[in-house]
Amino acid sequence: MFTGIIENMGKVERIEQHGANKTFWISSSISSELKADQSLSHNGVCLTVEEVSGNMHRVTAIEETLLKSNICSSKPGDEMNLERCMLMNGRLDGHIVQGHIDATALCIDKKEMDGSWEFRFSFPQQFGSLVIEKGSVAVNGISLTAFNVGVNEFSVAIIPYTFTHTNMKQLDAGSTVNIEFDIIGKYIQRMVNPL
Repeated sequence: MFTGIIENMGKVERIEQHGANKTFWISSSISSELKADQSLSHNGVCLTVEEVSGNMHRVTAIEETLLKSNICSSKPGDEMNLERCMLMNGRLDGHIVQGHIDATALCIDKKEMDGSWEFRFSFPQQFGSLVIEKGSVAVNGISLTAFNVGVNEFSVAIIPYTFTHTNMKQLDAGSTVNIEFDIIGKYIQRMVNPL
C-alpha cells in the first residue's frame, strides 16, 4: 500500500523481454536501500523488487500489468516516479494507493499557470463514476485532487515542487499516464451495483 507521495525518481537503464513479460533495471538513489521481495511503486505500478545491484534494482512486469499500464511503452532513459510502501506508524500524506492500475489516461491539455501547471486527462468512460469533484486520483502514482470533472475527463493542478520532483514535467498533450481510482469509491460502487 502506498500514499501517492513520490519519494524518488528512477531511470530505466535496461529492459529485457522474457516471453510475455518485461524485466526492468532501474537506477535511483534509493535502489541500494531496497531488498528482494520488497514492493515498490513505479509510476503507480506496484512491482516486486527481485534483485538489487549497486544503485540499480530489477523488477518484472507480467503481461496483465503491461496491458493495463503505460509501463509497456517505457524505454531506456525514461524516468519513473518511485515510492516505497507506506509505514503503518506514520502520517498518510496523500491517500490510500494500492499500486493496482485501473486504466491509462491521455493527457489532452497542459497549461502553465504563472508558477503552477494544470493538466487535463481523458480516460475510459466506464470509470466515470469513480472520479468526483475534489476527489483523489493517482496519476503515475502521484496522489492528486481531481477538479472540473466531466463524464470521462478531469483536471489536476500541479504545484512547483511536484512538477520538479516527479515525471509530470515530461508530460505533454498526447502523453499516456497510469490511473488508479480511489479504492473507497471502488468499494462503494461495488456495494451500490453488485453483480
